[in-house]
Amino acid sequence: MSNTAVKDVKLKKAKKSGKAKLYNRGAWIYALPAFIPLVLLSVVPLSQAVWTAFTDSVAGFDVKVSFIGFENFRRLAGDTLFWQSFKIGIIWAVSVTFLALFLGFGLALLLNQKLRFLGLMRVLSLVPWAMPPVVVAIMWSLLLRPQSGPIVDLFTALHIPGAKTDWLGDFNTALPTVILIGAWVGMPVITVSILAALQGIPTEMVEAAIIDGANAWKRFRYITLPAIRAITSALIALNIIWNFSSFGLVFVLTAGGPGGKTFVPALFAYNEAFKYGNFGYAASMGVVMALAIVGMLSIYLRATKKEDTQR
Repeated sequence: MSNTAVKDVKLKKAKKSGKAKLYNRGAWIYALPAFIPLVLLSVVPLSQAVWTAFTDSVAGFDVKVSFIGFENFRRLAGDTLFWQSFKIGIIWAVSVTFLALFLGFGLALLLNQKLRFLGLMRVLSLVPWAMPPVVVAIMWSLLLRPQSGPIVDLFTALHIPGAKTDWLGDFNTALPTVILIGAWVGMPVITVSILAALQGIPTEMVEAAIIDGANAWKRFRYITLPAIRAITSALIALNIIWNFSSFGLVFVLTAGGPGGKTFVPALFAYNEAFKYGNFGYAASMGVVMALAIVGMLSIYLRATKKEDTQR
């Protein structure tokens, strides 16, 4: 190859490299409006919380804050009340996630059929998602009032045993009731997501399976389930994060009662920070909760990946 040809090749490469750098620079400029709020509202507060977890920060004006290392975490390791709330939080997150997944999946299958008033039914299925958690909690508190709530009146009229039970105030029913309400709130997002996946299944594939003699169960197992597996895995992971760190719904419904039966870790950290003013100790709880979420998701995603590999 002549020197002129070599120079031409180098010149073309330099032009491509310059264009690539210019393109990357332009991409960063366009990404800044989204990147700056992410840093200011997520990265900075998270970094501040992690730093606070290693200090003795407390509420008050002109209070000196000192670095104390892992002292908050050593104290947290022996806090039996926190670990009890941590256990309740895991039960709450897993139960709400899978119950909402089960209900949302069933509703998505129903809404995927050709029914009368299908548009209205799809709109109504979004109502729990459209309502703020505080409004949902107040509404259910009124519905479940033990003296004059509509649900209690209905159970009484139907002569159902235990109709007068204080569903949110009884030691045995408070957590299951809150879990049911949480699943009702989380169901619409799951329904819409799975419904979108179901409608993405080619009609020709289903018709071919019917012609080949596949019954409803085989079509469900070999066509429907593979089509929604990816979105289902994502929904489970996201819902575990949302539910384990949820606060507003439980706070308004029971405030952690009765007797700490619904005392989720986010509520425990809230009380420690804003009721007792122990910001450093509360921040250490937040760090432990974040690590727990990462650990649970790592185990789940690894198991899912292993199952997909075996398939």
